Amino acid sequence: MFTGIVEELGEITAVEDLGDASRFTVRGPVVTEGAKHGDSIAVNGVCLTVVDYGDGAFTADVMAETLKRSSLGALRAGSRVNLERPMALGGRLGGHLVQGHVDGTGRLLERIPAEHWEIVRISLPAELSRYVVEKGSITVDGISLTVVEAAADAFTVSLIPTTLALTTLGRKQPGDPVNLEVDVIAKYVERMLTTPGAEATTGQPTAAATGPTAADTQPEAVK
Repeated sequence: MFTGIVEELGEITAVEDLGDASRFTVRGPVVTEGAKHGDSIAVNGVCLTVVDYGDGAFTADVMAETLKRSSLGALRAGSRVNLERPMALGGRLGGHLVQGHVDGTGRLLERIPAEHWEIVRISLPAELSRYVVEKGSITVDGISLTVVEAAADAFTVSLIPTTLALTTLGRKQPGDPVNLEVDVIAKYVERMLTTPGAEATTGQPTAAATGPTAADTQPEAVK
């Protein structure tokens, strides 16, 4: 579990084609400090497993499914990436609950600079739009952000100077892809409200089970 607070702006130093997968070598002295084989590190919001490490870098295998469903397939040697280690139990939840499981990709559509911040507009896949609300949380390339405006096909976020300087969003240009992860709590709530029989485990009726009772439908004189 992550929080969407980027610890380090790392760099892809090598990409090895394995046929049905790729092996990334990522430079990140901060996130590799104390790293062990099998540890998890989020790369642009994608949870990857450390295969090897040393000299301030680590390698991770990325399966074809991950390459297809995220923007990692577009990374090359020299690409900058957002890095974050999992949150320690008892640590501060600085952003929001982030799983490192990308729900889809969007594209940066527009940058609107201001004196002290920048508004960025990002495209939103239709199947994810119902989970995105104004002032809600969303993860973009592993960064926990607050939605400013939400439309059916796009949303905006406001970026402070620190985010612009220390993450990939300070460098992305219109047309560049980004990884998106919506709030997992919204997905669980939707599942509970739309799955028949959910009341058997929750003790509460689902939306489909709610409605007027038999007593409510009786004539007034009978009540």
